[in-house]
Amino acid sequence: MQAVILAAGEGKRMRPLTYERPKVMLPIAGKPIIEHLLWEVKEVGINDFVFVVGYHDETIRDYFGKGERWDVTIQYVTQKTQLGTADALRRTEGLVEDKFLMLNGDTIVSAEDIRKVITDDTNISLGVIEVRNPEDYGVVETEGKKITKIHEKMKEPPSNSINAGVYLLNESIFKALSETDKSKRGEIELTDSLQLLIASGVDIFWREIEHWVDVSYPWDLLAANEFLIDKISPVNKGELEENVWIKGKVSIGEGTMIKSGSYIEGPAVIGENCVIGPNSYIRANTSIGANCHIGNAVEIKNSILMDNVKIPHQNYVGDSVIASRCNLGAGTKIANLRFDDAPVKAKGVDTGRRKLGAIISDGVKTGINACIDSGTVIGNNTLIGPGAFASGYIEENSRVY
Repeated sequence: MQAVILAAGEGKRMRPLTYERPKVMLPIAGKPIIEHLLWEVKEVGINDFVFVVGYHDETIRDYFGKGERWDVTIQYVTQKTQLGTADALRRTEGLVEDKFLMLNGDTIVSAEDIRKVITDDTNISLGVIEVRNPEDYGVVETEGKKITKIHEKMKEPPSNSINAGVYLLNESIFKALSETDKSKRGEIELTDSLQLLIASGVDIFWREIEHWVDVSYPWDLLAANEFLIDKISPVNKGELEENVWIKGKVSIGEGTMIKSGSYIEGPAVIGENCVIGPNSYIRANTSIGANCHIGNAVEIKNSILMDNVKIPHQNYVGDSVIASRCNLGAGTKIANLRFDDAPVKAKGVDTGRRKLGAIISDGVKTGINACIDSGTVIGNNTLIGPGAFASGYIEENSRVY
């Protein structure tokens, strides 16, 4: 069987983190979202992949190549203009054989749940899961084991059962795709194609899945990281000086140096060629990318740092996402809690998180003793001056003094 993974979209709700990369390449627990998905698919015995790419497709192609590192085969097709999931899948016609697995590249499901869907004796099946906020997703109506109707986002959905983006499809889908018109949202949507099949008398079955991680907004990366990082295997490929404390499951990449006086609580992931310490405190659920420098008297808690980040002097970072090439000046502090203990808002959206620091995009620099308020979102290449206070939503290329 083959697996088609849709990975062409930007993920606009993820801005500003997606200015330089597609959503599927955002890192969680040391790997891009789509890589976690690839490993789960491979675990069920599927080694033949078709990636539908588009927005910043070079980042996916350069990272995965033809799949040799994972002992899989990857073909690519390009959706130049992101016109919807049906349009994306239509690009794979002629590359896949009856039957095939299709997945949304920005969600994470378990091998166990994928196996439930693909081992079905029926021709077309969907993974379905119950959620508390079905209005944010495509909702399904069912009768017995069959799906009778699929809705896109609704203000008052008829159930809490949603389409989880795990599909067992066959070649009949391509005829339906060719007959699908644009939706009210201006996209050609796969759910409309499936509804056409249902209307024509084709049976579409549902299978309940249990493990599903959806990542819609930047702060969702933290919840996904908390979920996945606990599954890591402890490994140390780096070098530890004397008087370094490691507690719990910690993965340390090749070429990384942990200097004296540092304390690392797992689960935590530290990438290749990093310098940590001296006297750094890395707390649980922290994921640090490659080529990062975390220096003297720096505390980092429950955060995601992408590659080439420098936080070298007496800083505090809590519950934050920091993209590549950021440099925090000495004494920069990021708040992660409101005084009234209410859920933190970011870009006017209630995140549902009691603790959330900042979402900092690529190339941001801060001066000494800068302060960043909880829920602050900072666009690319912004400069926060010495002693400045940053709060709210700050556009890319801004200057805050």
